Amino acid sequence: MASEKVTSLQVAALAGVSQSAVSRVFTPGSSVSRKTEEKVRAAAEQLGYRPNVLARSLKSGKSRMIGLVVAYLENYFYPEVVERISSELQKEGYHVLVFIGQNTAVDTDRVVSELMDYQVDGIVLASVSLSSHLAERCLSIGVPVVLFNRGQDRSQLSAVTSNNRAGGRALAEFLCSLGHERIAYIAGFEEAATQRDRELGFCEGLEAAGQGLFARAVGNFRYTEAQAATREIFARANRPDAVFVANDHMAFAAMDVLRFELGLRVPEDVSVVGFDDVPPASWPSYNLTTYKQNVTRMVEETVAILLEGAPEPRQVVLEGALVIRGSTRRYSQS
Repeated sequence: MASEKVTSLQVAALAGVSQSAVSRVFTPGSSVSRKTEEKVRAAAEQLGYRPNVLARSLKSGKSRMIGLVVAYLENYFYPEVVERISSELQKEGYHVLVFIGQNTAVDTDRVVSELMDYQVDGIVLASVSLSSHLAERCLSIGVPVVLFNRGQDRSQLSAVTSNNRAGGRALAEFLCSLGHERIAYIAGFEEAATQRDRELGFCEGLEAAGQGLFARAVGNFRYTEAQAATREIFARANRPDAVFVANDHMAFAAMDVLRFELGLRVPEDVSVVGFDDVPPASWPSYNLTTYKQNVTRMVEETVAILLEGAPEPRQVVLEGALVIRGSTRRYSQS
């Protein structure tokens, strides 16, 4: 038989069970005995039957799909996030539709509008923002929206972030404790709350130590722009002796320029620190001191908000941890 013509009624007849039993077998989370499931799946395989997920979603009003909008996929942090969120939601019987967004609310609104055409049961915005108008529209129709790794000045949306301000402060305190006096900063996308909070905490830490930013440039969370920012702040004769780069992805760019273009040694000539603790940060080629985000907890909290439907917006702020490696002086002299 052609698979598209096989019905659940035919599967039920071959398996010797009711049509509702077939439906339960192919409905995530439904209760069915192991014996019944084995008979139904064997019959389905023999007949070439596949359940019509779209038809089921129209009947139930639930698509079992979650929309995930993500930017910066060249940054190792986000492919890991996509994989983990997808895996956790699949355990709960959901599938993820991934859309690529940009750094503007206008573009994100367009993408989210497309996602809503798929009748998704929830939306995760990873490092992108949403306009207040579309946020209200999502809330009005009961679609939970979670900002991941991106806070928002308005509290109408749920958000899961690290304590970026505390992380920035911890990095400043650490660099000052090493005796650095010319400490620079390479910023990310300046409209992002994560960027603002990291820089705010960093400046607070420097001020507490009696220092200020020695130099500043903007890398916009992009590798090539971070390269240019590094060239800019290290072009002066009295160059920085340490630099905090707003995420690891840009920190790798900075280290590559420092070592391979400018001939500087890390950490002997300049200490470099980042933020995130993505996998390459621990590779011997970078061995980067960084502030680790607890991705596991961030994903768990995001999935929990989606599954509970988030009747009220929740703001979840998770603590991270300083990870000291060989890109800073203390580690190399210990």
